[in-house]
Amino acid sequence: MPRIAIVLNSCWNIYNFRLALLNRLKESGHEIIAIAPRDEYASKIPYEFHHVPIKSRSAVSPISDMVAFISLLRTFKKIKPDVVLLYTIKPNVYGNLAAFLLGIKTISNISGLGTLFIKPSFATRVARLLYKLALKFPGKVFFQNNEDMRVFTEEGLVSSGISERIPGSGIDVTRFAPRPSYGRDTIDSRKFVFLLTSRMLWNKGIAEYVEAGRSILAKRNDVEFKLLGFLDVETPEAISKQEMKQFIETEGIQYLGASDKVEDFIADADCVVLPSYREGIPRSLLEAAAMSKPIITTDIPGCRDVVEDGVTGFLCRPKDSKDLMEKMEKMLALDDGDRKVMGAKGREKIKREFHQDIVVAKYEEVIELLCSQK
Repeated sequence: MPRIAIVLNSCWNIYNFRLALLNRLKESGHEIIAIAPRDEYASKIPYEFHHVPIKSRSAVSPISDMVAFISLLRTFKKIKPDVVLLYTIKPNVYGNLAAFLLGIKTISNISGLGTLFIKPSFATRVARLLYKLALKFPGKVFFQNNEDMRVFTEEGLVSSGISERIPGSGIDVTRFAPRPSYGRDTIDSRKFVFLLTSRMLWNKGIAEYVEAGRSILAKRNDVEFKLLGFLDVETPEAISKQEMKQFIETEGIQYLGASDKVEDFIADADCVVLPSYREGIPRSLLEAAAMSKPIITTDIPGCRDVVEDGVTGFLCRPKDSKDLMEKMEKMLALDDGDRKVMGAKGREKIKREFHQDIVVAKYEEVIELLCSQK
């Protein structure tokens, strides 16, 4: 029975985004092993689990990174996987290096270029060098959009021969399906709900969303702007509790906290918004589109892969709260029928291009190929 290990920077990430893939691989006869820093989601992962101390994706610390590398090396040596699946920056870099030293096959997934590539810095240069070294070793490197793949191949960070686009992490269109609005009371039902679901990071466009919301709320009171996602995550880009408190001082702007049942909140929204600066393929938009919600997002790589402007939603300029506000007002001006048509077309696009069966089939194909080469 082939042993498949998966390495990520959090158990939360495995539980929320990769469990469907792991379950399908198990059904195909693979033994599954999960590797990540232990958090409150570790007990929810129904597979053999090993803790490794991987720090935040954007934290630069040679000592903690060396500890993570050595821990991965020891763990791989102990569990002897046939193939390792790697996601996010540090697992990709240090996981590939450790696996190469032990002769273990790997599959990397570059889910987005992240903060390090949004703001060029010394850390960006280091990350590029580490990627260039580590991505010499995988049997396959999956990218979630063509633009990111082009950047990596043109800059020589990875060979085009092992690179391939894959449609995000795949969406379970049964779980994320249209349904009646969830939890609204009679009074709130008169209000139009915009929802932003994401980690609460500045580069997700949170400030622009709040500013656009405030501009609209200054003119009308039949709209609500809601935020859903983790606050105070471990990264310099995180929005603090105090900053969020200032945001929600405006009546009509609400912070909902975090939830493992995001579909309940998506169901309660009329439009989902993500004014992000850079993405791989944003899962929050895939989930919203699968539930037939019209979307407003930025005209950037990743986001525009999900939304067809004027067909399944609207695209706005990044870092431009005025343009975002105008697209929100455009959405508000549509009648319910037009928004339902947008949402229905969005769901059809997800079923056609981003269904989880597409992702699982591609992983199974590559895993079988790598196992046959041993």
